[in-house]
Amino acid sequence: MFLARVTGSIVATQKVASMKGHKLLIVEPYRLDADTRASLVTTGRTFIAVDTLGSGEGDLVLVCQGSSARLTPETKSLPIDAVITGIVDSVHIEKKSVFDRTKEA
Repeated sequence: MFLARVTGSIVATQKVASMKGHKLLIVEPYRLDADTRASLVTTGRTFIAVDTLGSGEGDLVLVCQGSSARLTPETKSLPIDAVITGIVDSVHIEKKSVFDRTKEA
């Protein structure tokens, strides 16, 4: 499982039947800044994840990847490798807040 920012969406009008009606989002993984340990920074990669929660562009989310992505009731029969399993409200590292959704612009 990892943290990621939703940066966009995918529209695919042609897809396998089991994927119809599922929202696809582009997510960019984030990690703790190794130097300051006071902020989250991008890893520079992107993934496509199925959204099961109604998250949107700009949200910081939890993403589950690999075979574990198919362990939710909503995704158990889908041919997917990544699923959004949570919308993050805050992140605290060593008693410091490195992310707070209520303080995002």
